[in-house]
Amino acid sequence: MAKIGCQLYLPYISSIFVADMALEASFIKKTFHFSFKARTSRGSMVQKDSWFLKVWDQGNPEVFGVGEAGPLPGLSPETGEDIEKQLAEVIKVLAKVTNIHQLSSLLQVQEHFRKEALCSSVIFALETALFDLKNGGSRMIYDNSFLKGKAIPINGLVWMGGLDDMLQQVSIKLYEGFTCIKIKVGGLNFEKELDILQFIRRKYFRDEVTIRLDANGSFKTEDALYKLADCSRYDVHSIEQPIKVGAPLLAELCAKSPIPIALDEELIGINSPAAKIQLLERIKPQFIILKPSLHGGLLSCEEWISVAEARKIGWWMTSALESNVGLNAIAQFTANYPVEIPQGLGTGTIYSDNIESPLVVKKGFLTVDSKQNWDLSEIS
Repeated sequence: MAKIGCQLYLPYISSIFVADMALEASFIKKTFHFSFKARTSRGSMVQKDSWFLKVWDQGNPEVFGVGEAGPLPGLSPETGEDIEKQLAEVIKVLAKVTNIHQLSSLLQVQEHFRKEALCSSVIFALETALFDLKNGGSRMIYDNSFLKGKAIPINGLVWMGGLDDMLQQVSIKLYEGFTCIKIKVGGLNFEKELDILQFIRRKYFRDEVTIRLDANGSFKTEDALYKLADCSRYDVHSIEQPIKVGAPLLAELCAKSPIPIALDEELIGINSPAAKIQLLERIKPQFIILKPSLHGGLLSCEEWISVAEARKIGWWMTSALESNVGLNAIAQFTANYPVEIPQGLGTGTIYSDNIESPLVVKKGFLTVDSKQNWDLSEIS
């Protein structure tokens, strides 16, 4: 399998297996279509592809785990062709595992994936599918409070558009009960984007509505600090990636900005514990934002959280526009931690043809409706 610039390995696989199984696996591609024009500073999207990995015990094929590899166009380094090659290789390796609770078998799997680079989205799919299978193939990735009905607070996402369109999105989100609004900036005239912030603050105080911004690296380094100062007049909670990845000014900006800065794209490709520590100690952001499909999978995000918390750096989780399969895994992972601030997990309704699931967004919270069921017929 050719390497594709995703220097990420899977040293965690032994922690997943607890049973004696002979595994079989397959994958399928599905294209999802946005229910609106999804626009960011990187361009517009009308559809998005995901690949679903299905894993089962050959003696009991009705019980299976499923995981989603959903790269984010414009950010993920892997292509669809790369993902299919990697998933095909994963399937071959899993087919050789017959006694995976034994150390010798574990080493066979581990050693293979240490030699071959796997990308974040593929690792996320593999982790999710194996955890799901381990827990009985019921879409339970982690047994925690989320599946028992405890809701996770989430932010309402306002996509880029014309001024009137974005103002309408803000009004709808507030009407729906969101108390944290995330606004993508960098695509309009900056003065018009300030008008949106002013619109919110004319109606709602800081303790009523939290404003987050996401610039996707669109601010120019020479005027970034001035723009941050202008935005700060409206009691903004934080801004994601104000300038482009790798910009030398970023550490200085984190030190001087009147608005706390959250790193997102900057974390992509930073995979070893030492590299994670080095990045956070060099830039010293106030927050990091984690996407398993981009940042090394679930267990790598667990490592990011540990490294960040040791340095008093805040964090929150967000989806990378996965379907409900990926969103479900991220939500359950998030619920392993005491959630104190809204997470970026409100993307379950962005597709007109999303996979039916028990996930429900209500009044600014993501929760599980026990009366609703999964429908995986299109991917299994």
